[in-house]
Amino acid sequence: MNKLHKIVFVSILVSIGLGLSVLESSIPLPIAMPGARLGLSNMVVLVTIVVFGFKDGLKVSALKSIVLMLVTGSVSSFMYSISGAILSCIMMYIAYKYMSKIFSLIGVSIIGAVAHNFAQVSVASLVMKNLRIYSYLPFLMLIGLFTGYFVGLASIYIVKNLKKNISAVFERF
Repeated sequence: MNKLHKIVFVSILVSIGLGLSVLESSIPLPIAMPGARLGLSNMVVLVTIVVFGFKDGLKVSALKSIVLMLVTGSVSSFMYSISGAILSCIMMYIAYKYMSKIFSLIGVSIIGAVAHNFAQVSVASLVMKNLRIYSYLPFLMLIGLFTGYFVGLASIYIVKNLKKNISAVFERF
């Protein structure tokens, strides 16, 4: 795959991540918890890390948050989104790169979900200047275990098929 194909594919991944972020914001969760989300767009970041590597995963993660802010106009939620996205990406890469014998992509995804929640609660604590906000973290992490599991499970199937078919797609061009 040449450089142009990679740029196009990474751009498509950012677009898919953005679409999933917008979609998941319209899906109500059965539990009313501020900040709790399905994390569907993290699937795109995890797949990017596995297929293209850390740098591209970080690009997709950051660009997704930036473009989401531009699309929704929610500048205040950008701080939470970007911090969670970056820490999640870093932790997923470390887990995938150095602990893949211990963790499957499901475990890597759960680590990313927990890291995302930790970053967001940390930003909230800084913004509100209140450390008691960390008492909310265990509840978010519990939800992150479930959402991380399903994101990881879906990522396994996506990576398996994408690695098989990515070279065939770009050979045609």
